[in-house]
Amino acid sequence: MSAIGIIATLRVQAGKEEEFEGVFAELAPAVRAGEPGNSYYRLFRTGEAGVYKVLECYDDEAATEAHRASDHFRTLGAKLGPCLAGAPEIERLTAV
Repeated sequence: MSAIGIIATLRVQAGKEEEFEGVFAELAPAVRAGEPGNSYYRLFRTGEAGVYKVLECYDDEAATEAHRASDHFRTLGAKLGPCLAGAPEIERLTAV
């Protein structure tokens, strides 16, 4: 089975960028340490104010499901929610 790539676009409310980045700084290491099926998970700023992209790579669909079900994602994801200006836009990719 091919690896799965995800690009998540997150729009953050004005003035909440620092809080958002702080929570993500806790989440990323937890994903890398606690999810053996994840090979890449990193936050990037775009050229647009308050818009971020998370680049993610998983071994397979089971690994993406494990990510969504993980305690750290649920706990820290709940802290990210109040910073967001809308639902994340998720783009799924299949490795070739």
